[in-house]
This record gives sequence, C-alpha cells and structure tokens, in this order.
Amino acid sequence: MDVVIHGQNIKITEPLQEYAKRKLGRLDHYLPNINEIRIDLSSQHTRRGEDLAIAQITVRHKRGAILRAEEKVQGDIHIAIDQAIDNMYRRIERFKGKSLDRKRGGERYKATFEELELAEDIPDFERYEEEDYSSSPDGELAAQDGAAVSRPIARRKQVALTPMSEAEAIEQMELLGHTFFVFFNAETGIINVLYKRSAGDYGLLMTEAE
Repeated sequence: MDVVIHGQNIKITEPLQEYAKRKLGRLDHYLPNINEIRIDLSSQHTRRGEDLAIAQITVRHKRGAILRAEEKVQGDIHIAIDQAIDNMYRRIERFKGKSLDRKRGGERYKATFEELELAEDIPDFERYEEEDYSSSPDGELAAQDGAAVSRPIARRKQVALTPMSEAEAIEQMELLGHTFFVFFNAETGIINVLYKRSAGDYGLLMTEAE
C-alpha cells in the first residue's frame, strides 16, 4: 500500500510527514486491499481573514472504488488530519456496510465477505459535526451570504470517466462525499450527471448534443 503526501502553501516537515503516515498507515487494518492512500495538505486564507488548514484524504481500493474525505479547520494542520481520518472512517463504514446489500451497486463498491473477516473494527472516534462550506468541485470556498462572485475559470481538471451503472454511480458519489458526480452511463452509452437533491433523493442529468 502506497502513501502519498502532497502539500500546497504549506511546508511538509519530516515530523508532519511521519505523523500523517502513522495515522494513515492503519487504514488498511479497517479496509483490506487498499491500493493507494493520498493526502493533500494545504492552507487557505479566506476573505473573512481566517486561516484554514485543509486535509483531503483519497483512498483507492484495488477493485476501483475511490473513497474521499476532506476537513477544513481553523487551527493546526494536525487537527485537520485527525478530523479527515475520522471522516474517512465513516466512508469505510459505508463501504463495508454495503456488503450486506448485494442488490444495489456493483461489486467494486462493496466489501467482500473475505475482506470483512480480515478487517478490524473501526475504533471509537470523535464524531465531529460536518460544516457546510459550500465548496466548489475544485475546493474553492463559495461566496458568503449569497453574494454573487464573477470570476474567470481558475482551474481546469481532466476527469477520467469509467463506464458504470446508475446504481454504481450513486455508490461512488457517496463514497467521495460529493453532491454531484459525472459518469459514463454503461447502460445508455452517454455521459450523465448525477446529483443529490435537497429532498435527500437523487436527480440525473442526461446530456444530449444539439
């Protein structure tokens, strides 16, 4: 299992690197068959004058599922790491829990019974309230108090679309913790956008060229 640490606007010191690796190194005890763990650490100065420490963890499972957790805190980057790991525990619990429901989603988004037998129980952890920063897909904070902001495109990101069913797309979106997800619909052969509605269910945008 590879552990990759990347920093932006923050110095990755040796003690910080050792701390992150020690914390992340146990994740495969709770979810076997992890292929890679990546943690992105950064700092951000907001318009309100706040300094945020940000930790985003991405876990890639050998069968193709991706689990992601991110935390933004005012304070030390170590706190952001700890809270992101607690958030990742929730993602792992969801991934493992789906093994009991074999009718929904694909096999890559569920832990096998063999993996459940090998996995240790997730330790008790502080269940932090998840703040809604209304973040955009690239991690930028949205405008506060509903103020509209006009700005040019600050980042472009190439997305690899894996063919999957609608049920698999729901599972992957939930594991990533996103409110929308772009995917190639294997059943229809077109690109779809799945999104979570305020009512708690899901909507699907089906693209069509004019």
